[in-house]
Amino acid sequence: MIKYLLLVSLVIHATLANSESDSKKWLTLNGQRPSVIARGGFSGLFPESSDFANQMALGTSVHDVVVLCNLQLTKDGVGICQGDIRLDNTTNIAMLFEKGSKTYRVNGQDLTGWFALDFTAAQLLANVSLVQNIFSRPSAFDGMLPMSTVDDVRNSNPPAFWLNVQYDAFYTENKLNVTNYIQKATRLQGVNYISSPEIGFLRRTNGVVNKAKTKLIFVFLDKKATEPTTNQTYGSILGNLATIKTFASGIVVPKDYIWPVNAANYLDAPTSLVNDAHKLGLEVYASGFANDFTTSYNYSYDPSAEYLQFIDNSQFSVDGLITDFPPTASEAVACFAQYPDIKPTKGQALIITHNGASGVNAGSTDLAYQQALEDGADIIDCSVQMSKDGVAFCLDSVDVTGDTTAAAAFMSLSTTIPEIQQPAGIFSFDLLWSDIQTLQPQLTSPFENKGGLPRNPANKNKGKFLTLAEFLELARVKAVTGILINIENAAYLASQKGLDIVSAVNTALSNATFDKQSTQKVLIQSDDTSVLSKFQNVPAYTRVLYLKDEISDAPKTPVGEIKKYADAVTLPRFSIVPTIDGFTTATTKVVNEMHAANISVYVTVLRNEFVTLAFDYFADPTIEIATYTSGIGVDGIITEYPATASRYLRNPCSSDSMPESSYSIIPAEAGSLLKTVPEETQPPASSPTPALDVADVVDPPLPAVTKPASPPPATSPHSSAVANIANVVLSLVAIVVFSSLSLV
Repeated sequence: MIKYLLLVSLVIHATLANSESDSKKWLTLNGQRPSVIARGGFSGLFPESSDFANQMALGTSVHDVVVLCNLQLTKDGVGICQGDIRLDNTTNIAMLFEKGSKTYRVNGQDLTGWFALDFTAAQLLANVSLVQNIFSRPSAFDGMLPMSTVDDVRNSNPPAFWLNVQYDAFYTENKLNVTNYIQKATRLQGVNYISSPEIGFLRRTNGVVNKAKTKLIFVFLDKKATEPTTNQTYGSILGNLATIKTFASGIVVPKDYIWPVNAANYLDAPTSLVNDAHKLGLEVYASGFANDFTTSYNYSYDPSAEYLQFIDNSQFSVDGLITDFPPTASEAVACFAQYPDIKPTKGQALIITHNGASGVNAGSTDLAYQQALEDGADIIDCSVQMSKDGVAFCLDSVDVTGDTTAAAAFMSLSTTIPEIQQPAGIFSFDLLWSDIQTLQPQLTSPFENKGGLPRNPANKNKGKFLTLAEFLELARVKAVTGILINIENAAYLASQKGLDIVSAVNTALSNATFDKQSTQKVLIQSDDTSVLSKFQNVPAYTRVLYLKDEISDAPKTPVGEIKKYADAVTLPRFSIVPTIDGFTTATTKVVNEMHAANISVYVTVLRNEFVTLAFDYFADPTIEIATYTSGIGVDGIITEYPATASRYLRNPCSSDSMPESSYSIIPAEAGSLLKTVPEETQPPASSPTPALDVADVVDPPLPAVTKPASPPPATSPHSSAVANIANVVLSLVAIVVFSSLSLV
């Protein structure tokens, strides 16, 4: 009971301001807003069609969300909601009925497993529990929730109910009559949509349902698969849409029927399917949407961008989106579609880039910065590195092996410098600027090897690196809101390499007159307070202390020390919202403690890839952004995907106070989802994270810039060759003399 009350709390939190109106004009068949269809409820978070999944779908989606149930029939003819005909894929039935496995012929294939038609409803409902069958989704609810009957789902009172009948021919062969079940269900309960990939079933159903109340929808499967009634492939049926109109009012198609994806994983031109169907009076519903599925690189791992591709283009809009993540589809439909960007409001969080739009283009290149500006970034950033001959330029790391092709040409310069990093690397200060100019940039992904999520391969080696002076000129010409200059390793560069990075930055900013203006923000960031102190006499600059290590609290004494050196801090995400095993646990007081001292807070680094997002964010980067900005109130977010942040922060749905929309994207309430997990299956508590200490803040003064001792002059190759020849000649003479003496 407690878990259900906690779920109700989650739903109430999510449904605040969720009674939106719609005055937009759409390219759907009826001109109305596209429907959001929740496949199995919120099955992207909870096991499919569980009570939790259905309640969360209703609570986090648009007010007219459609809940879809995939129908299976038990031995005694009771309808249950399960997407897979083999129950062992989505439940723990194999553990409970060890000898219940059977093999059936299903649509021309032999399938072995546990089937609903071999068990009574009482057996299943009293014993069997649901499990999540997609590994990227939380398994913490496995074994916790019972299966749902069709009646259970209907009793949750969804605004509209969709029944999908995937296997009518199979059940008919095994003496279970789906048509009779449907006739009874529609009469007693009301079903708004009935869909099936079997033409024969839809033709029979056409005569037993009230078509004024229930729409019949034909489901297309893979183009090469065979439809069981006609024995035609679905691809061939696609060429005769007019026939479908005789027994159905709409079609469901996999999304690549509409926007094909090529072998390189980029979008091809759209097909004419939606317009062709609309001309015949057929509605079109696109299926296969899930935030945690790998999609085309065109979407940059932003699920909202994918939904918008289907509903907000100048050519067409589908009539509905079938999704495992109805909140994200809802925000795309109710918030982002057809809304032009609005100007940021005063006090709104800044969008700060991390090496430009480095999720789309190679970081710190001209293309990354240009993309960031197009995508709506407020602040573009340059992490300053130094070449051997003293040229300041922009690159994420002093180790150039990650973001450039240096490993191929300069591996002989690889070395280990513990003061900077533990692994060996090729460092910028060991290369001349002319050497660095020969390198190609390299678009990398922190999730390419572990998560299999590469970034935009088409742009992998495109763009050019910029000197600090060139970066500042770009910012000045484009009139960006501001710039962030990040400085690290200043002490090492000064004492070991004779390079004065602080002076290089000061000079470049002064030459570009950024120290003499107030129209563009200038943020000077460093993890070293002694570096920040070098910029304290320039009123135009905002100094930012980067606290790299995770903290749990910020007591007054160390915060007071920060105030002596900085106007703002940059914090890792987990210093604000810690997580454990993918669940957020709470919100720390660090932001409030910094704000109490009038210190601004920026959070780093936000990325779109679902593997980096806590379950509480629904595999949706927009929810994470909303949590940090609207929920917690940070002053800026540092992101590799500024387009995603801009779409949210420039939209009326990002603020409850804006009257343009009554639908709001609600921030996650940290720790609430974890509370719905039974205590016995919750992850063990992690070691406590330390609070901020004065020693974490104050750094020793910067050492003097000391030129490194010159190495002894190397012997020229010419001199060495002469010496070697002379030695050989002398050796030959000695051998001849020795031989002569031996003969004598």
